[in-house]
Amino acid sequence: MKASRIAAAGAVSGIAVLALSAPAFAHVSVQPEGTAAKGGYAVVDFKVPNERDNASTTKLEVNFPTDHPLSSVMPEPVPGWKAEVTKSKLDKPLESHGQKITEAVSKVTWTADGKGIEPGYFQKFPVSLGALPEDADQLVFKAVQTYSNKEVVRWIEVQQEGQEEPETPAPVLELAAAEGDAHGASGAESGDDTEAAAQNTAADSGSGDGSDTTARVLGIVGIVVGAAGVAYGVLAGRRRDSGATA
Repeated sequence: MKASRIAAAGAVSGIAVLALSAPAFAHVSVQPEGTAAKGGYAVVDFKVPNERDNASTTKLEVNFPTDHPLSSVMPEPVPGWKAEVTKSKLDKPLESHGQKITEAVSKVTWTADGKGIEPGYFQKFPVSLGALPEDADQLVFKAVQTYSNKEVVRWIEVQQEGQEEPETPAPVLELAAAEGDAHGASGAESGDDTEAAAQNTAADSGSGDGSDTTARVLGIVGIVVGAAGVAYGVLAGRRRDSGATA
């Protein structure tokens, strides 16, 4: 009886924990496909879950940071959705590949052509972007989610250090350390790795030849032993037949 009460209490506690933690995961977020390194380019996914059980998500607006404008933003086509890219003039032009850029993408809007994101589902919206800033550890993308019942949820609250997560946090992309400074070293390491790989391949090849030779020898020995066994069986049979005749 006591054990059953403990089990029931544990189940209730688990349900309570899940209920409290669920809202922290059910919000618009952004994650890179691979690594989003400072100064480089990356493909990121804006993940949009449907939090309602009586309406579908039909529109998503993602605002790009103006303090760190990106010279290149290209959304990947998503079946059932139409993407619209909005550009704005920059207060301070950017330099990219030797060219001066006076405007950058300030917002990307996805609008559903059909049912949108139905209850119980989520959708990813991939975007290729760059060059990522070298003087920032993260980028904040404020997003607005619209439902088929006209409800609007604004994911625009910025997480403050040392405080609890806000109710409607803005998607945040964490940036990894820059990889540009390691090109020379990585080239040398790459050469060393290539040489080591060649040596390993040669070693593997040698060990493979040895294994093949061993296998062949064992195969021949097996054939000889098998033939000897057959011969012995034939001779033994003849002896028994001769004894029976005598």
